[in-house]
Amino acid sequence: MPAPERIPTGRVSTADVLTLLAKGEITVRGRLREASNAVLYCTVAYEGDEAYCVYKPIAGERPLWDFPDGTLAQREVAAYELSEATGWGLVPPTVLRDGPYGQGMVQLWIEADPEAALLALVEDEEPGEGWKAVGFADVGEGRTALLVHADDERLRRLAVLDAVINNGDRKGGHLLPTVDGALYAIDHGVTFNTEDKLRTLLWGWAGEPLPAEATETLTSVAAALTDGAPLATRLAELLTSAEVAAVRARVAALLASGAHPVPSGEWPAIPWPPV
Repeated sequence: MPAPERIPTGRVSTADVLTLLAKGEITVRGRLREASNAVLYCTVAYEGDEAYCVYKPIAGERPLWDFPDGTLAQREVAAYELSEATGWGLVPPTVLRDGPYGQGMVQLWIEADPEAALLALVEDEEPGEGWKAVGFADVGEGRTALLVHADDERLRRLAVLDAVINNGDRKGGHLLPTVDGALYAIDHGVTFNTEDKLRTLLWGWAGEPLPAEATETLTSVAAALTDGAPLATRLAELLTSAEVAAVRARVAALLASGAHPVPSGEWPAIPWPPV
């Protein structure tokens, strides 16, 4: 039997992928043991179609003191819904459903291009052409290096999305560029807090004006978040009313400032470990 397709979205509609993820039979193939919560590597099959996926059962989540409501799985799905509302397709197709270990998040597995470089540590004081500085990092033996990320439109879009969903854990290992030029981002369980908890490696544009595309997209998202709109209704199924209100407020604040956010100084700006 041939191996399942890892990234069928290039040839199959998103709706078909979502149907596969939502209705298919899940078979657990292994566990990603480096994860802090239960993350299961699976295949999912439905009506002759099959793909690799990640299944994160709610039963395998560790409680978080600063996220007393909802679940990691619900926030993962909410991040997907927000990503789809932008039209940028930055989060892999993701559904909430029952699985072998109860309800959880099921997400299409994305195979990253190992040759794609989006982050780097450089010895120089300033980033080179095509890179944006994040800050200096301790690399041991009393040495520091400049952490940089690519000055990449896809990453810039992701920086905007992270500001909207208030991502508290945007690490380098969560960035999945593919061989066909797409960029996906994963691990969105620590998002949507009502307090400012933005922690990311994508600070290179901090304080810079938002590009026109981002402003137009945020304007559309603001309209989609009005009471009764499909996106607002869907988020209300996944988040608390206070969290949905906070999403609206963050979108409004970004539009009012017209700029990428800057670190608040009240919360560590860079996640640890960064990768």
